[in-house]
Amino acid sequence: MAKLYFYYSAMNAGKTTTLLQSAHNYRERGMRTLILTPRLDHRGGGGMVASRIGLRAQGTAFDRDTDLERRVDADLAAHGPLHCVLVDEAQFLSRAQVWQLSEVVDRLGIPVLCYGLRTDFRGELFEGSQYLLAWADELQEIKTICHSGSKATMNVRVDAQGRAVRDGPQVEIGGNERYVSVSRKEFKKVMRDEGAIEAQQAPLP
Repeated sequence: MAKLYFYYSAMNAGKTTTLLQSAHNYRERGMRTLILTPRLDHRGGGGMVASRIGLRAQGTAFDRDTDLERRVDADLAAHGPLHCVLVDEAQFLSRAQVWQLSEVVDRLGIPVLCYGLRTDFRGELFEGSQYLLAWADELQEIKTICHSGSKATMNVRVDAQGRAVRDGPQVEIGGNERYVSVSRKEFKKVMRDEGAIEAQQAPLP
């Protein structure tokens, strides 16, 4: 039975790598996939989904007003049977788009795998993450490590000097140079203190 999945984590946990590996596994078995990626995250190029370790695949870019259910219907009409939909940076989905993806699962019987952050640099839920946490059939955390050695669950935005940023827009695209994954304990310490933190990330386990 098809399900809506949400794989969530802090920054730099290998979410996109896991997505690309899942897509590869489907293709290796002769099954067709559709990769969806938000247009606002264009670090890999328009529609390109790229991981930090060099894996890449062409995806289909969407905006906040894109009807993803209709996009999947159009893909089916143009290319035939579809076995899985994969969504990169799923935190940027709107509430309506999460609902549309649930319709892809429930009406079309196609599994949808969403990969994204749970919270922003202030510890607040993203809109897409909020509704995926509420409506997904299955939730799975992708784990990574804080510089303290504990599990990292939070994201800290840093400036060019490595100092924590406490204010600003929720969405600001960036990688290791702008974000650090930390434990909740370290997050509270960083957000309370004025001191700088090191903008470095422990290697993936």
